[in-house]
Amino acid sequence: MQIKRVVVTGLGALTPIGNNIQEYWSGLVNGVSGAAPITYFDATKFKTRFACELKNFKATDFLDRKEARKMDRFTQYAMVASDESIADSGLNSENSNSDRIGVIWGSGIGGIETFQQEVLNYGSGDGSPRFNPFFIPKMISDIAPGQISIKHGFRGPNFATVSACASSSNAIIDSLNYIRLGQADAIVTGGSEAAVTIAGMGGFNAMHALSTRNDSPETASRPFDKDREGFVLGEGAGALILEEYEHAKARGAKIYAEVIGGGMSSDAHHITAPHPEGLGAKNVMLNCLRDAGIQPEDVDAINMHGTSTPLGDIAESKAILEVFGDHAYSININSTKSMTGHLLGAAGAIEAIASILAINNGEVPPTINHFTDDDQIDNQLNFTFNSSQKRDVKIAISNTFGFGGHNACVALKKID
Repeated sequence: MQIKRVVVTGLGALTPIGNNIQEYWSGLVNGVSGAAPITYFDATKFKTRFACELKNFKATDFLDRKEARKMDRFTQYAMVASDESIADSGLNSENSNSDRIGVIWGSGIGGIETFQQEVLNYGSGDGSPRFNPFFIPKMISDIAPGQISIKHGFRGPNFATVSACASSSNAIIDSLNYIRLGQADAIVTGGSEAAVTIAGMGGFNAMHALSTRNDSPETASRPFDKDREGFVLGEGAGALILEEYEHAKARGAKIYAEVIGGGMSSDAHHITAPHPEGLGAKNVMLNCLRDAGIQPEDVDAINMHGTSTPLGDIAESKAILEVFGDHAYSININSTKSMTGHLLGAAGAIEAIASILAINNGEVPPTINHFTDDDQIDNQLNFTFNSSQKRDVKIAISNTFGFGGHNACVALKKID
């Protein structure tokens, strides 16, 4: 079987530093922090009282009010970002066969706000089981790709990927494989998350996973810095249109980049902590390079998982040195989570988009909030600290790692 080439023909983003692709890229290259005090609920009694929320977003600016009420916020975000990517690509039933257009979407948690609200309503009532008839359809993670396909009439492969913070990277890899094996002509892929909720913040606080730098939220996400002490929770969505190369050419689509490979692995170590030597991270990058048919020295940029946790940043840095050797010092490495916070299941999508935009614009976004070197990390690596750097990026990879030891890595290439 001849393996088909797969390219990116549309992008959409809804992030804490920009509500569309143009705003998102501007926020990235200008080093804007999306962190601020929580506005969605009263967080005064929480250990962490800030997050990277969306700014100036109203679902009803994009969706019919009645339909929006039937959706959890994670689905609303998915609809908005996917609509932008579909419009950007020009993909429709007139220039494509809708039976061969799919939707594969990732979310690590799904409708946690809906679940939370229904349980709170029940607990505050008289014990009668009065639940919203849309409770289950709003909550389940697979409803986002379902809603996207219903709106646009896409009847190809349709499902959700759930692998914690690797969810949307896994969605991209699945989409890549379905297209290159000839099972679809195009797939709407990406991920969304809306976990800035009472339950989300409370749960991550109980794990001691979040930064508690309440006096300076904008500097709290500081990957690779000596004084990092946890990640900052973010929310939003990222969407990509993946398309078979000849199909895209035939309809005259613009092409942002080629998706040349994807790797997956498991740490098989701990439910939340990374392997201390970065074994799973090492394996996933090696698997990705092998799948893409490239050598370590071919890689120009890496958008690291880089969550700003004490253990994770060290393990991933070790893995990069193991995989890339001396070439590691020639790579622009960065963590866009320093600006967006950690979008959990949507992280892989918005970070792959950041890599694609770096390829297209010849500029690598910064890792902001670096103040003090950590002597447990090789600071001779180019972490693109504090300012973006001009760079002709021909090949970039994007790492995402999730609770449970799930690892995924996507390789992207400037189109020939």
